[in-house]
Amino acid sequence: MMVKLRNLVLFFMVLTVAAPIFLYTDPAASFKTPFSKRDFLEDVTALTFNSDENRLNLLPRESPAVVKGGEEEVVVYTVDKNSRRQDQLSARVLSATDDDSQPDNSIKQVTDSASDSGINRERIHVQLSQQTSEKVDDHEPSAFGANKEKGNILMPDAQVRHLKDQLIRAKVYLSLPSAKANPHFVRELRLRIKEVQRALADASKDSDLPKTAIEKLKAMEQTLAKGKQIQDDCSTVVKKLRAMLHSAEEQLRVHKKQTMFLTQLTAKTIPKGLHCLPLRLTTDYYALNSSQQQFPNQEKLEDNQLYHYALFSDNVLATSVVVNSTITNAKHPSKHVFHIVTDRLNYAAMRMWFLDNPPGKATIQVQNVEEFTWLNSSYSPVLKQLSSRSMIDYYFRAHHTNSDTNLKFRNPKYLSILNHLRFYLPEIFPKLSKVLFLDDDIVVQKDLSGLWSVDLKGNVNGAVETCGESFHRFDRYLNFSNPLISKNFDPRACGWAYGMNVFDLDEWKRQNITEVYHRWQDLNQDRELWKLGTLPPGLITFWRQTYPLERKWHILGLGYNPSVNQRDIERAAVIHYNGNLKPWLEIGIPRYRGFWSKHVDYEHVYLRECNINP
Repeated sequence: MMVKLRNLVLFFMVLTVAAPIFLYTDPAASFKTPFSKRDFLEDVTALTFNSDENRLNLLPRESPAVVKGGEEEVVVYTVDKNSRRQDQLSARVLSATDDDSQPDNSIKQVTDSASDSGINRERIHVQLSQQTSEKVDDHEPSAFGANKEKGNILMPDAQVRHLKDQLIRAKVYLSLPSAKANPHFVRELRLRIKEVQRALADASKDSDLPKTAIEKLKAMEQTLAKGKQIQDDCSTVVKKLRAMLHSAEEQLRVHKKQTMFLTQLTAKTIPKGLHCLPLRLTTDYYALNSSQQQFPNQEKLEDNQLYHYALFSDNVLATSVVVNSTITNAKHPSKHVFHIVTDRLNYAAMRMWFLDNPPGKATIQVQNVEEFTWLNSSYSPVLKQLSSRSMIDYYFRAHHTNSDTNLKFRNPKYLSILNHLRFYLPEIFPKLSKVLFLDDDIVVQKDLSGLWSVDLKGNVNGAVETCGESFHRFDRYLNFSNPLISKNFDPRACGWAYGMNVFDLDEWKRQNITEVYHRWQDLNQDRELWKLGTLPPGLITFWRQTYPLERKWHILGLGYNPSVNQRDIERAAVIHYNGNLKPWLEIGIPRYRGFWSKHVDYEHVYLRECNINP
C-alpha cells in the first residue's frame, strides 16, 4: 500500500513539473525571431568591429564627396545609382560642432553646390541632423540614440538638436502652397509645432527636456512624413530654406549690432555697488579730523632708491585690487610706493579707502588731478580738444552727420583727462627717475621689483609687444591713407601694450617726449590721423623709443578673449583685463574673475553695506 502511495506521489510531482513545459512551449518557437524585423535591423546596424570598414550596413553603400566652404567641410554622401533611382540625390549634412549656426551654413553650402553642378531634375533632401531619409513608418527616429548613427558618433544634446531641426522643417512645410491646400495637414502641423515648442521651452541640453519630449518628436516626425508625401517638388523646399537662411543671417546681423551696443553701454555704466562705495567713503572721510586724513611715510615719495608706481583711476575698488595684488606678491613691501591720481569726485573716497585699508608697509599717495594747475588747455592740446564744441557734438549728438558709427571710439573714458595723464609723467613726478605705470584693470601675480633693473638701452618706454597677431600692428590703429602717417611710420611695425609700462623719466625729459606728443595731438585735432584713445598717440609718441620686454611680464586679453592660454596666464607677472568685460562687472568672463576677486575682501563693512558681492 505504501509503495503504491509513493508511486502515486512521484507521478503527480513529475506531472506538475512537466505539464507547464509541455503545455506552454511551442516546439517551433526556436525557429521564430523573438523580436520584430525593425528591432533586428537596428541591432545589426549597431554592431561595430575594430575597423570602420568591417561595420555591417543594411543601407546602400555611399561614396563621400567633400564640399569646402567657409571654415568647415560639409560631407555630401551620394547614394549608389544601383540602389536608388537615378533621378534622386540624398544629401546628408554632418555637423561637427556644437554651434547652432553651423547647420544653416551647411544648408547654404549643400544647396549652392547642388545648384552649381547643374542638377535640375534631382530631388534634394537636406537633413540638419544625422537622420536617414526613410519614412517614420519604416524606422524609429534615430536622434534619440546618437550612438546608433552611422559611425557610432555621439552627438552632444542630439535630442534638442533634432527637435530644433524639426521646427525648421515644419515651418518650411507650413509655408509651401501644396501644404496650405490641405487644411487638415496644416492644423495637424501647427499643433505639432506648438507641442514641440512647449517641449523645448528654454532647454539648451537634453537633460532639460521633459519626459514627453520623445513622444512629441515621434508625433512630429510622422506629421513631417505626411508633408514629404504632399510636397513632391523639393526645389521649392530648397528655395524656402535659402530664404529662411537669408532672413536668419539678417536677424543675426541686427542682433549682433544690438549686442555690441548693449555691451558697450553696460561696460560704461557704473554698477550700483561701485556708485555706493565712494559715497559712503566720502561721507566718512569728511568726518575725520585733519590729522586722521594724512598718510604715513610721505618722506618716501621722492626717494629714487624705492619702487614707484603710477595709477590714474576713478575706480576705488579696482585701484585697491592693483595695490593689494602688488603688495601680496612683493618680496619687500616697504620699498614700494604707490602714486594714485584721481578726480575731484573720488578724491576723498580714494583717500578714505587706503586710510582704512593701509597696504602693509607700502607707501600711498593720493592726488587730485584738479590741483595740477599747470595742466590746462593752454598747455595741453588734448585738454583743449576735450572741451571743444566738436568733441561735445561727437559724444552728445548721437545722430550727428559726422558721428562715428563705431561705438568703440565713442567711449566716455576718452573725455577724462585721467586717461591722458600717462603722457605727463615727468610733470607729475618731477623728482623721480623711473616709474612703473599700471592701469586699474590689471592684477599683479608676481614680484615686479625686477623691472627697475631692466636696461632699456636708451629708450624711454619699456613694454611688451603685441604683434603676434596682424591686427596689433601700426596699421590697425593709425590712418595710413594720410601722408603724415604713411611718410613717418611703418604700417607693419609692432604695436605694444599700454597698461604695464616702465618709463625712464630722465630720458623722457632729455628727449622732450611730451613736446612730441603735443605736436601730434595738434595735427590730429580733426581725428584724421587716428581715432580717440591713448594707444595710437602712444605708438606715435614713443616711436623708436620703446624697448620690448619679455612676454612673461604682461599678458593681455582677459577683458574680451575667453580663450587666453591658461599656461600664459599662470606664468605672467601681470594679467590685463583690457576690453569691455571687466572683472567687476556682471558681464566679466567668469573663467578669469577669480584672479581678480581673490584680492577683494567681500566681507569688508563698506562692501557689504553697498551690496558688492563676488
